[in-house]
Amino acid sequence: MRARLLQPAALVLAVLVALSGCANGSGLRVEGADAPATSSTPSPSANRGFAPSTTPSPTLAPRVGAEAMSLTEIRDSLRDDTQLDPFFRKLMSRCTVIARCLTRGPAVDTMKTGQPQQVVLIHTLDNFIVGAALMAATPKGPRRVWSLKADQLKISPTRQGDLVVESQIFAVDDAPCCPSGSAVEVYRWVGGQMTKVSSQIQEGD
Repeated sequence: MRARLLQPAALVLAVLVALSGCANGSGLRVEGADAPATSSTPSPSANRGFAPSTTPSPTLAPRVGAEAMSLTEIRDSLRDDTQLDPFFRKLMSRCTVIARCLTRGPAVDTMKTGQPQQVVLIHTLDNFIVGAALMAATPKGPRRVWSLKADQLKISPTRQGDLVVESQIFAVDDAPCCPSGSAVEVYRWVGGQMTKVSSQIQEGD
């Protein structure tokens, strides 16, 4: 009789032990059970210093006016300008090193268009300045609006947008160092063209 009572008690005890083993993780593994979910979001400390920048990259503003014209484009425009002095066109056709035949002068809104035009100095291969041109930017490229043939000239703009041209006057037998005189002329945009408004000649000593 006692043996029969002990059998159910032993059975109950075995079941309790098995259940306690499963509860603390040392029991049987249940196949197909989902593993505990883990967060895939990195902690703030893991990303510290490596967060991608959300600041938009700066964009370059389109070039306008004088800035929109390269010296190469200006050279090509002058070379193809059939109304330009033939001497200048010949220089431009031989100009393979741009810096040896063209130099940027001042940029000034002489035409009062709201965008500056570019003065370029034209010189020979030995850097002797023989003239200048005023170039305006257009959708089709640089366009010559005025040019002047003069030796060793310098061009300065006034506050009103006029161009003051200082140049040297050479006689046939003058050396490059010693001109016979100099000239100061002022040009202004009037009626759609550059017009000389004053001129002063000074003879050398």
